[in-house]
Amino acid sequence: MAGLIVLLILIGAVLAIGSSAFRIVGQAEVMVIERLGRFNRVARSGFNFLVPFIDRPRTIDVRVFDTDVNGVKRVTAGSTSRIDLREQVLNFPSQPVITKDNVTIDIDAVIYYRVADPQKATYAVQNLPFALETLTRTTLRNIVGEMELDQTLGSRDTINKRMRDVIEEASIGWGVDVTRVELQAIEPPRDIQQSMELQMRAERERRAAVTNAEAGKRAAILEAEGVRESAVLRAQGMAAARIAMAEAEAETITKIASAMPGTETLEAATYLLALRYFEALPAVAQGAATTMFLPAEASGVLAALGSLRTLLTTSPGGAPGGRPSGGRGNPGGAPPGAGGIPAPGSAWPPIPGLLGPGLGSGTTDGSGTAAGKPPSGNK
Repeated sequence: MAGLIVLLILIGAVLAIGSSAFRIVGQAEVMVIERLGRFNRVARSGFNFLVPFIDRPRTIDVRVFDTDVNGVKRVTAGSTSRIDLREQVLNFPSQPVITKDNVTIDIDAVIYYRVADPQKATYAVQNLPFALETLTRTTLRNIVGEMELDQTLGSRDTINKRMRDVIEEASIGWGVDVTRVELQAIEPPRDIQQSMELQMRAERERRAAVTNAEAGKRAAILEAEGVRESAVLRAQGMAAARIAMAEAEAETITKIASAMPGTETLEAATYLLALRYFEALPAVAQGAATTMFLPAEASGVLAALGSLRTLLTTSPGGAPGGRPSGGRGNPGGAPPGAGGIPAPGSAWPPIPGLLGPGLGSGTTDGSGTAAGKPPSGNK
């Protein structure tokens, strides 16, 4: 029985010595081995043999930041003999920082680093995670303390770069390579946030008002330019129309003068003017008034029509062109009624379409007034 107990003790001792003498290190991990309290070597990944009671691994402090099921962030501190060579994330709670314009803000930062020299990370600094966290806090306070609030909110990249430069310079002696430094959140106080929201809303309203004013100004300018161009085009159109009408009337006068040999241009123009005059009489007579006064120039127009009628008639024994040989007033010429000139008191032959309906076919006396109607001076 005693021999069995001794055997079990020997087997337990051998297993304990074997477990302490043989170590298997995983991939991307190392162990710092001390022999009799002094640094001996760095055990790499794979199988490693340690002299029992002489060699032992050195432990280092670590910190793990995680979130529980309720969303509460917590930091767990501990120690391990295995140093992870992968890139690690050091996240710590937000801290209050005072800006240059005396505004207290909460900033949450995170550091990405990896252990480049396990020996320095073990012996050059006592607590590597706490050292990196403290260095990050102080650097962040120094950088943000030189900036105002608006500059801090808009200069995250600048703050990240400056913090990385400072932390990397200090952590080189610790055997740590800082890859990135990021600001996760910048939270001003609640009253500052409300003021910033009001300022942002006022700025947007101002921009909207400026945009609307510029749009109204542009619309007014375009409308004025359109009205001006329309007026110019309308004036040009009216001028072209008047020129065309004048050219048409001139051509009409020329054709009238050429149609009646011996007729002067002034007489043709008088004839055209008489036509325009009598074309306007129906429009004047359309009113509700029962009495109409003819202007004094009407007798001159009628006289002109009489002379033109003489031009239009032809006489077998008259002068060429249908003009009577006796001239105006028939002095010493043919008797009344000869050469197309009616005798006093006789009817004028009608001129179709000259004086309009009901005019140009009545009788006249010697003064040119239509027979059967009162003189132009009577009502």
